[in-house]
Amino acid sequence: MHAVVLAGGYATRLWPITKNRPKMFLPVGEAAVIDRVLSDLESDDRIEDVYVSTNERFAEDFETHLRESDFEKPRLSIEETTAENEKFGVVGALAQLVEREGIGGEDLLVAAGDNLISFDVDEFIDSFEAYGATTIAAYDVGSLEKATEYGVVELDGDRVVDFQEKPDDPTSTLVSIACYAFPSEAIRFEEYLAAGNNPDEPGWFVQWLVEDDDVYAYSFDEAWFDIGTPESYLEAVAWELDGENRIADGATVENAEIGSNVHVADGAEIIDSTLERSVVFPETTVRDCELRDSIIDRDTHLANLDLGGALIGAHTKIANGE
Repeated sequence: MHAVVLAGGYATRLWPITKNRPKMFLPVGEAAVIDRVLSDLESDDRIEDVYVSTNERFAEDFETHLRESDFEKPRLSIEETTAENEKFGVVGALAQLVEREGIGGEDLLVAAGDNLISFDVDEFIDSFEAYGATTIAAYDVGSLEKATEYGVVELDGDRVVDFQEKPDDPTSTLVSIACYAFPSEAIRFEEYLAAGNNPDEPGWFVQWLVEDDDVYAYSFDEAWFDIGTPESYLEAVAWELDGENRIADGATVENAEIGSNVHVADGAEIIDSTLERSVVFPETTVRDCELRDSIIDRDTHLANLDLGGALIGAHTKIANGE
């Protein structure tokens, strides 16, 4: 079985934090987001190779990240895009990857590199093997409004009997997350695209597949975060920290109040300030500030500010009254 980790997005909703870095490298606790799924895939002997699908713009970043990691399975597979408007769509990119890497004859696991999932991937693969058919991970988001943003799943037992991608009027709050396992005979991306179907989200392909093939759901109740917005990223950090905070050994904190769910990275300086539910990246100085629900990128200097819900890009200096 091969695996593909989707890491080709440009994360424009998280700009400026992700303007010059893949959002998959954002830290959640001690690990980058993508390293969680890579670790699971590394440890499962059923996975032969892991293809990290990214774009030309971030290819060098991923090469460096993988080279400096302890992972042995991942290898890059690069789609020829450098901007959001050049993307092929996820299904289009998957079709090209399968052809480019010559992996169409074996089972395939596809997972998003920007999702934080709390279940073990090996349990998901166990279910896939038991069903012997396409298997999707499904999660109850608890809100019909939220469900409109995802693929909505209706089940008979564990079998998917209806799948609607991003419906205006969902009939269920159970949604498909970006984790799929396909048997070799279900890897029909080219057939799907040749029929003029939507090349964007994998959910459109699953919706098409449900019409004439068996599809099953692996439902889970633990945490899941689709890290695509500042809010969802901070929610993931808060879930990981669980009301605590994480101050790197190389950070400096002087006369500061560090509240819950705060991550201060190595080399950062927090002086005479109050922080709550925020992330401060390396080599940043925060002096005489109050920060809430904010993300402050590296090499930044903030002074005499009261900020809530702020996104401050790298190499920025904002000093009120200086």
